[in-house]
Amino acid sequence: MTLSVRAAGATVAGVAAVVMAVAPEALSSAPPRSSGQAAASAAVAQYTETIPGTSVTFDMVPVPGGTFTMGSPASEPFHFEDEGPQVKVKVAPFWMGKLEVTWSEYDLYAFAKRPAPAAGATPTGADAVSKPTPPYADESWGFGKDKQPALGMTWHAAAEYCRWLSAKTGKTYRLATEAEWEYAARAGTATPWSSGGTPETLGDVAWYAANSGGKPHLGGQKKPNAFGLFDLHGNVAEWVIDQHEPKRYERLAALPSPVVSPVAVPGPARYPHVVRGGGFEDEPAMLRSAARRASDPEWSRRDPQLPQSIWWHTDAIFVGFRIVRPVEETPALKGFQSKITRQSPDYGQ
Repeated sequence: MTLSVRAAGATVAGVAAVVMAVAPEALSSAPPRSSGQAAASAAVAQYTETIPGTSVTFDMVPVPGGTFTMGSPASEPFHFEDEGPQVKVKVAPFWMGKLEVTWSEYDLYAFAKRPAPAAGATPTGADAVSKPTPPYADESWGFGKDKQPALGMTWHAAAEYCRWLSAKTGKTYRLATEAEWEYAARAGTATPWSSGGTPETLGDVAWYAANSGGKPHLGGQKKPNAFGLFDLHGNVAEWVIDQHEPKRYERLAALPSPVVSPVAVPGPARYPHVVRGGGFEDEPAMLRSAARRASDPEWSRRDPQLPQSIWWHTDAIFVGFRIVRPVEETPALKGFQSKITRQSPDYGQ
Protein backbone atom coordinates (compact mmCIF):
# COMPACT_ATOMS: atom_id res chain seq x y z
CA MET A 1 0.00 0.00 0.00
CA THR A 2 1.28 3.46 -0.89
CA LEU A 3 0.04 6.48 1.04
CA SER A 4 0.16 9.47 -1.27
CA VAL A 5 -0.44 13.08 -0.38
CA ARG A 6 0.58 16.49 -1.57
CA ALA A 7 1.10 19.00 1.21
CA ALA A 8 0.19 22.68 1.28
CA GLY A 9 1.46 25.10 3.90
CA ALA A 10 -1.43 26.18 6.12
CA THR A 11 -2.65 25.57 9.64
CA VAL A 12 -5.92 24.39 11.11
CA ALA A 13 -7.88 27.29 12.53
CA GLY A 14 -9.71 25.01 14.95
CA VAL A 15 -12.53 22.51 15.13
CA ALA A 16 -15.04 25.32 14.59
CA ALA A 17 -13.76 25.64 11.03
CA VAL A 18 -15.05 22.21 10.08
CA VAL A 19 -15.79 23.16 6.50
CA MET A 20 -13.25 25.75 5.42
CA ALA A 21 -14.45 26.14 1.84
CA VAL A 22 -16.93 24.63 -0.51
CA ALA A 23 -16.61 27.23 -3.25
CA PRO A 24 -14.99 26.32 -6.60
CA GLU A 25 -11.21 26.56 -6.63
CA ALA A 26 -11.14 29.46 -9.13
CA LEU A 27 -11.13 27.11 -12.08
CA SER A 28 -11.64 29.80 -14.67
CA SER A 29 -9.00 32.19 -13.35
CA ALA A 30 -6.10 29.82 -12.68
CA PRO A 31 -3.66 29.23 -15.55
CA PRO A 32 -4.38 25.80 -17.04
CA ARG A 33 -1.72 23.19 -16.45
CA SER A 34 -2.68 21.08 -19.45
CA SER A 35 -4.99 21.08 -22.46
CA GLY A 36 -7.33 18.76 -20.53
CA GLN A 37 -7.37 21.18 -17.59
CA ALA A 38 -8.08 24.08 -19.92
CA ALA A 39 -11.03 22.29 -21.50
CA ALA A 40 -12.47 21.27 -18.14
CA SER A 41 -11.91 24.71 -16.65
CA ALA A 42 -13.92 26.32 -19.42
CA ALA A 43 -17.12 24.60 -18.35
CA VAL A 44 -17.28 22.36 -15.31
CA ALA A 45 -20.96 21.55 -15.55
CA GLN A 46 -23.26 18.59 -15.14
CA TYR A 47 -23.32 16.33 -18.18
CA THR A 48 -24.85 13.09 -19.37
CA GLU A 49 -22.54 10.34 -20.62
CA THR A 50 -23.76 7.77 -23.13
CA ILE A 51 -21.75 4.56 -23.08
CA PRO A 52 -20.54 4.23 -26.69
CA GLY A 53 -22.39 1.72 -28.83
CA THR A 54 -25.36 1.64 -26.46
CA SER A 55 -28.30 3.75 -25.36
CA VAL A 56 -27.30 3.48 -21.69
CA THR A 57 -26.62 6.84 -20.02
CA PHE A 58 -25.62 8.20 -16.64
CA ASP A 59 -25.35 11.71 -15.21
CA MET A 60 -22.20 13.29 -13.80
CA VAL A 61 -22.46 16.17 -11.30
CA PRO A 62 -19.66 18.70 -10.76
CA VAL A 63 -18.22 18.92 -7.25
CA PRO A 64 -16.19 22.10 -6.66
CA GLY A 65 -12.77 21.81 -5.12
CA GLY A 66 -12.35 22.98 -1.56
CA THR A 67 -11.02 22.35 1.92
CA PHE A 68 -12.82 20.54 4.72
CA THR A 69 -12.22 18.64 7.95
CA MET A 70 -12.15 14.89 7.32
CA GLY A 71 -13.12 12.39 9.99
CA SER A 72 -15.18 12.76 13.14
CA PRO A 73 -14.48 14.10 16.63
CA ALA A 74 -14.45 11.68 19.54
CA SER A 75 -17.59 13.38 20.81
CA GLU A 76 -19.65 12.49 17.70
CA PRO A 77 -22.33 9.86 18.33
CA PHE A 78 -21.23 6.42 17.02
CA HIS A 79 -17.62 7.64 16.49
CA PHE A 80 -15.09 4.88 15.70
CA GLU A 81 -11.37 5.15 16.40
CA ASP A 82 -10.37 4.87 12.72
CA GLU A 83 -12.23 8.15 12.00
CA GLY A 84 -9.76 10.27 13.93
CA PRO A 85 -7.98 12.42 14.64
CA GLN A 86 -9.73 14.85 12.33
CA VAL A 87 -7.58 16.17 9.49
CA LYS A 88 -7.87 19.28 7.36
CA VAL A 89 -7.88 18.13 3.73
CA LYS A 90 -7.96 19.91 0.39
CA VAL A 91 -9.53 18.24 -2.64
CA ALA A 92 -9.42 19.30 -6.29
CA PRO A 93 -12.61 19.65 -8.36
CA PHE A 94 -14.15 16.55 -9.90
CA TRP A 95 -17.35 15.14 -11.29
CA MET A 96 -19.23 12.43 -9.41
CA GLY A 97 -21.97 10.09 -10.52
CA LYS A 98 -25.34 11.56 -9.64
CA LEU A 99 -26.47 8.05 -8.71
CA GLU A 100 -24.82 4.76 -7.87
CA VAL A 101 -23.79 2.59 -10.82
CA THR A 102 -26.78 0.56 -12.02
CA TRP A 103 -27.03 -2.94 -13.43
CA SER A 104 -27.83 -1.43 -16.84
CA GLU A 105 -24.37 0.13 -16.80
CA TYR A 106 -22.47 -2.67 -15.07
CA ASP A 107 -23.92 -5.47 -17.20
CA LEU A 108 -22.42 -3.91 -20.35
CA TYR A 109 -19.02 -4.55 -18.82
CA ALA A 110 -19.70 -7.80 -16.99
CA PHE A 111 -21.94 -9.78 -19.33
CA ALA A 112 -22.25 -8.18 -22.77
CA LYS A 113 -20.68 -10.22 -25.56
CA ARG A 114 -17.52 -8.65 -26.91
CA PRO A 115 -16.52 -8.82 -30.55
CA ALA A 116 -13.93 -11.49 -31.29
CA PRO A 117 -10.57 -10.03 -32.36
CA ALA A 118 -9.30 -10.77 -35.84
CA ALA A 119 -7.21 -13.90 -36.20
CA GLY A 120 -3.90 -13.41 -34.47
CA ALA A 121 -4.85 -9.97 -33.14
CA THR A 122 -4.64 -8.93 -29.51
CA PRO A 123 -7.70 -7.24 -27.96
CA THR A 124 -7.22 -3.52 -27.39
CA GLY A 125 -8.91 -0.73 -25.52
CA ALA A 126 -11.99 -1.67 -23.54
CA ASP A 127 -11.95 -5.19 -24.99
CA ALA A 128 -8.57 -5.78 -23.36
CA VAL A 129 -9.94 -5.19 -19.85
CA SER A 130 -10.69 -8.46 -18.07
CA LYS A 131 -14.37 -9.11 -17.39
CA PRO A 132 -15.86 -10.97 -14.43
CA THR A 133 -16.18 -14.72 -14.40
CA PRO A 134 -19.76 -16.00 -13.89
CA PRO A 135 -21.02 -15.46 -10.32
CA TYR A 136 -21.65 -18.35 -7.95
CA ALA A 137 -25.32 -17.36 -7.54
CA ASP A 138 -27.82 -14.86 -8.95
CA GLU A 139 -25.76 -11.69 -8.95
CA SER A 140 -28.80 -9.50 -8.22
CA TRP A 141 -29.85 -11.65 -5.24
CA GLY A 142 -33.47 -11.34 -6.33
CA PHE A 143 -33.54 -7.56 -6.04
CA GLY A 144 -33.89 -7.01 -9.77
CA LYS A 145 -31.59 -5.42 -12.32
CA ASP A 146 -31.97 -2.70 -14.98
CA LYS A 147 -31.95 0.63 -13.06
CA GLN A 148 -31.42 -0.98 -9.67
CA PRO A 149 -27.99 -0.29 -8.15
CA ALA A 150 -25.44 -2.96 -9.03
CA LEU A 151 -24.22 -4.80 -5.93
CA GLY A 152 -22.16 -7.66 -4.58
CA MET A 153 -19.07 -7.05 -6.70
CA THR A 154 -15.58 -6.98 -5.21
CA TRP A 155 -13.39 -3.90 -5.03
CA HIS A 156 -11.32 -5.34 -7.87
CA ALA A 157 -14.42 -5.71 -10.06
CA ALA A 158 -15.51 -2.13 -9.37
CA ALA A 159 -12.03 -0.82 -10.18
CA GLU A 160 -11.90 -2.83 -13.41
CA TYR A 161 -15.33 -1.54 -14.43
CA CYS A 162 -13.94 1.98 -14.12
CA ARG A 163 -10.94 1.04 -16.27
CA TRP A 164 -13.25 -0.48 -18.89
CA LEU A 165 -15.50 2.59 -18.87
CA SER A 166 -12.49 4.88 -19.24
CA ALA A 167 -11.33 2.94 -22.28
CA LYS A 168 -14.85 3.00 -23.78
CA THR A 169 -15.37 6.74 -23.35
CA GLY A 170 -11.85 8.16 -23.58
CA LYS A 171 -12.37 9.91 -20.22
CA THR A 172 -10.78 9.05 -16.88
CA TYR A 173 -13.37 7.40 -14.64
CA ARG A 174 -12.45 5.75 -11.35
CA LEU A 175 -13.60 5.15 -7.80
CA ALA A 176 -13.53 8.19 -5.51
CA THR A 177 -10.78 8.58 -2.99
CA GLU A 178 -11.89 8.53 0.63
CA ALA A 179 -11.30 12.28 0.82
CA GLU A 180 -13.32 12.99 -2.33
CA TRP A 181 -16.15 10.75 -1.17
CA GLU A 182 -16.44 12.32 2.29
CA TYR A 183 -16.16 15.84 0.89
CA ALA A 184 -18.97 15.09 -1.58
CA ALA A 185 -21.11 13.41 1.09
CA ARG A 186 -20.74 16.28 3.54
CA ALA A 187 -21.52 18.90 0.86
CA GLY A 188 -20.50 21.68 3.21
CA THR A 189 -21.94 20.21 6.41
CA ALA A 190 -20.18 19.32 9.66
CA THR A 191 -22.96 17.21 11.18
CA PRO A 192 -22.78 13.40 11.38
CA TRP A 193 -25.12 13.13 8.40
CA SER A 194 -25.48 15.73 5.66
CA SER A 195 -29.18 15.81 6.55
CA GLY A 196 -28.54 16.94 10.12
CA GLY A 197 -27.28 16.09 13.57
CA THR A 198 -29.71 13.34 14.51
CA PRO A 199 -30.72 10.01 12.92
CA GLU A 200 -34.29 11.21 12.62
CA THR A 201 -33.23 13.41 9.69
CA LEU A 202 -32.15 10.42 7.59
CA GLY A 203 -35.59 9.43 6.32
CA ASP A 204 -35.61 12.24 3.77
CA VAL A 205 -32.26 11.36 2.20
CA ALA A 206 -31.51 7.67 2.76
CA TRP A 207 -32.71 4.09 2.41
CA TYR A 208 -31.48 2.21 5.48
CA ALA A 209 -32.61 -0.39 8.03
CA ALA A 210 -35.53 1.68 9.29
CA ASN A 211 -37.24 2.26 5.94
CA SER A 212 -35.73 0.11 3.17
CA GLY A 213 -37.85 -3.01 3.68
CA GLY A 214 -34.63 -5.02 3.53
CA LYS A 215 -33.86 -4.21 -0.10
CA PRO A 216 -32.09 -1.60 -2.24
CA HIS A 217 -34.13 0.92 -4.18
CA LEU A 218 -33.98 2.78 -7.47
CA GLY A 219 -31.63 5.73 -7.16
CA GLY A 220 -32.81 9.31 -6.91
CA GLN A 221 -36.04 8.80 -4.97
CA LYS A 222 -34.81 10.55 -1.84
CA LYS A 223 -33.69 14.17 -1.57
CA PRO A 224 -30.25 15.08 -2.97
CA ASN A 225 -27.57 16.81 -0.94
CA ALA A 226 -26.37 20.36 -1.57
CA PHE A 227 -24.17 19.21 -4.46
CA GLY A 228 -27.10 17.50 -6.19
CA LEU A 229 -25.93 13.96 -5.38
CA PHE A 230 -28.37 11.22 -4.34
CA ASP A 231 -28.05 8.24 -2.00
CA LEU A 232 -24.58 8.90 -0.61
CA HIS A 233 -26.11 7.87 2.70
CA GLY A 234 -27.61 4.38 2.48
CA ASN A 235 -29.12 2.33 -0.37
CA VAL A 236 -25.89 0.50 -1.23
CA ALA A 237 -22.61 1.11 0.54
CA GLU A 238 -19.95 2.37 -1.85
CA TRP A 239 -16.43 1.22 -2.65
CA VAL A 240 -13.78 3.94 -2.69
CA ILE A 241 -10.32 3.51 -4.15
CA ASP A 242 -8.33 3.53 -0.90
CA GLN A 243 -6.91 0.63 1.01
CA HIS A 244 -8.14 0.66 4.60
CA GLU A 245 -5.59 1.53 7.25
CA PRO A 246 -6.92 1.88 10.84
CA LYS A 247 -4.29 4.43 11.89
CA ARG A 248 -4.26 6.36 8.64
CA TYR A 249 -5.62 9.62 10.04
CA GLU A 250 -2.86 9.68 12.64
CA ARG A 251 -0.34 9.60 9.81
CA LEU A 252 -2.17 12.31 7.89
CA ALA A 253 -2.40 14.53 10.97
CA ALA A 254 1.41 14.56 11.21
CA LEU A 255 1.72 16.13 7.73
CA PRO A 256 1.63 19.85 6.88
CA SER A 257 -1.94 21.13 6.83
CA PRO A 258 -4.03 21.06 4.76
CA VAL A 259 -3.18 17.67 3.33
CA VAL A 260 -3.79 17.83 -0.42
CA SER A 261 -5.46 15.00 -2.32
CA PRO A 262 -4.57 12.15 0.07
CA VAL A 263 -5.05 8.60 -1.16
CA ALA A 264 -3.94 5.23 0.22
CA VAL A 265 -3.10 3.53 -3.08
CA PRO A 266 -3.83 -0.21 -2.78
CA GLY A 267 -1.39 -2.99 -3.53
CA PRO A 268 -2.10 -6.56 -4.69
CA ALA A 269 -3.80 -7.82 -1.52
CA ARG A 270 -7.52 -8.62 -1.71
CA TYR A 271 -8.29 -6.94 1.63
CA PRO A 272 -8.98 -4.57 3.26
CA HIS A 273 -10.42 -1.80 1.07
CA VAL A 274 -12.66 1.00 2.24
CA VAL A 275 -16.43 1.13 1.86
CA ARG A 276 -18.36 4.31 2.64
CA GLY A 277 -21.92 5.49 3.17
CA GLY A 278 -23.69 2.47 4.63
CA GLY A 279 -26.40 0.46 2.94
CA PHE A 280 -30.03 -0.56 3.02
CA GLU A 281 -29.46 -3.01 5.88
CA ASP A 282 -27.47 -0.62 8.07
CA GLU A 283 -28.32 1.39 11.16
CA PRO A 284 -27.59 5.16 11.21
CA ALA A 285 -24.07 4.74 12.64
CA MET A 286 -22.70 3.37 9.36
CA LEU A 287 -24.46 6.03 7.30
CA ARG A 288 -22.50 8.88 8.85
CA SER A 289 -20.34 10.95 6.49
CA ALA A 290 -17.19 9.96 8.41
CA ALA A 291 -17.97 6.25 8.86
CA ARG A 292 -15.42 3.84 7.37
CA ARG A 293 -15.94 0.13 6.80
CA ALA A 294 -13.12 -2.27 5.92
CA SER A 295 -13.74 -5.17 3.55
CA ASP A 296 -13.12 -8.62 4.98
CA PRO A 297 -12.73 -12.24 3.77
CA GLU A 298 -16.03 -13.00 5.52
CA TRP A 299 -17.68 -11.14 2.66
CA SER A 300 -16.96 -14.23 0.52
CA ARG A 301 -17.57 -16.81 3.23
CA ARG A 302 -19.96 -18.95 1.14
CA ASP A 303 -17.84 -18.88 -2.02
CA PRO A 304 -16.78 -22.55 -2.50
CA GLN A 305 -14.09 -21.79 -5.08
CA LEU A 306 -10.40 -22.14 -4.31
CA PRO A 307 -9.06 -19.57 -4.67
CA GLN A 308 -12.23 -17.58 -4.10
CA SER A 309 -13.56 -15.25 -6.77
CA ILE A 310 -11.85 -11.90 -7.23
CA TRP A 311 -15.05 -10.63 -8.88
CA TRP A 312 -18.03 -11.40 -6.61
CA HIS A 313 -18.79 -11.42 -2.89
CA THR A 314 -21.32 -14.00 -1.74
CA ASP A 315 -21.90 -12.31 1.62
CA ALA A 316 -21.73 -8.58 0.87
CA ILE A 317 -24.89 -7.89 -1.05
CA PHE A 318 -25.00 -4.45 0.55
CA VAL A 319 -22.01 -3.07 -1.37
CA GLY A 320 -21.99 -1.25 -4.70
CA PHE A 321 -20.19 1.84 -6.00
CA ARG A 322 -20.36 5.12 -7.85
CA ILE A 323 -17.79 6.73 -10.10
CA VAL A 324 -15.90 10.00 -10.28
CA ARG A 325 -14.03 11.81 -13.02
CA PRO A 326 -11.24 14.16 -11.91
CA VAL A 327 -10.87 17.51 -13.63
CA GLU A 328 -7.17 16.80 -13.49
CA GLU A 329 -5.91 13.51 -12.11
CA THR A 330 -3.82 13.45 -8.97
CA PRO A 331 -0.31 12.20 -9.85
CA ALA A 332 -0.55 9.16 -7.58
CA LEU A 333 -3.53 7.81 -9.55
CA LYS A 334 -2.46 8.47 -13.13
CA GLY A 335 -2.68 5.19 -14.99
CA PHE A 336 -4.00 3.42 -11.90
CA GLN A 337 -5.37 -0.11 -12.19
CA SER A 338 -6.03 -2.91 -9.75
CA LYS A 339 -3.07 -5.20 -9.02
CA ILE A 340 -5.24 -8.03 -7.76
CA THR A 341 -5.05 -11.44 -9.44
CA ARG A 342 -6.39 -14.90 -8.57
CA GLN A 343 -3.08 -15.54 -6.83
CA SER A 344 -3.33 -12.45 -4.63
CA PRO A 345 -3.18 -13.07 -0.87
CA ASP A 346 -6.02 -11.96 1.38
CA TYR A 347 -3.76 -9.51 3.19
CA GLY A 348 -0.48 -7.77 2.40
CA GLN A 349 2.69 -8.05 4.39
